[in-house]
Amino acid sequence: MAITNQWWRTPTPSCSPEELVAILTAPNGGHYALPTEPYNEVVPDVFVGDGTTALCVSLLKRLKITHVLNAACGKDRALNLINTTESFYEGSGIKFMGIEALDMSSFHLSPYFEEAAEFIHDAVQNNGRVYVHCLQGISRSATLVLAYLMIKCNLPVQEAVRVVRRNREIIPNQGFLKQLCVLNERLIHNRKFNGEISETVSSSNTEIT
Repeated sequence: MAITNQWWRTPTPSCSPEELVAILTAPNGGHYALPTEPYNEVVPDVFVGDGTTALCVSLLKRLKITHVLNAACGKDRALNLINTTESFYEGSGIKFMGIEALDMSSFHLSPYFEEAAEFIHDAVQNNGRVYVHCLQGISRSATLVLAYLMIKCNLPVQEAVRVVRRNREIIPNQGFLKQLCVLNERLIHNRKFNGEISETVSSSNTEIT
């Protein structure tokens, strides 16, 4: 149990869940709001939406969707899961990825951040369009898109939240927000380290030449 919940105790001085909640609720005077549309294009070629839309292949084709990421993949409706698989989209030309995530603060979603970001990135880089969904398109799916913007687009978590919130009302749970803050700390550390390595290599090359 201590290992599972260790991320809760990880210090994240660059951000806090409370700061992200303030960004999310600011447009509505400090209150959360539910989406007014079943789906929205939150950044170019990346859509966040609900599970009902994901089940309508003809609509996805009209939206020119080439990739679907189901962040609530599974058969148990009681757990708010959507039962789609790769075979569900067979013949449509749509690539599929499924993650069996639960919309619970205790659920550890961060192990899927890199894989999901790579899937979304692959779609965008190859002139595709990706539909990322869960049941309502507000928590699990939104969190994975935020992680993508941080990992692949180099956005700090605060800016990623602002970008998505401008185009869709989202409500990631407190545990997911904390995991995004932990990711933010890791990315800051890695980029700082890689920057220092690059400067060292550049300096060494200058001395050699």
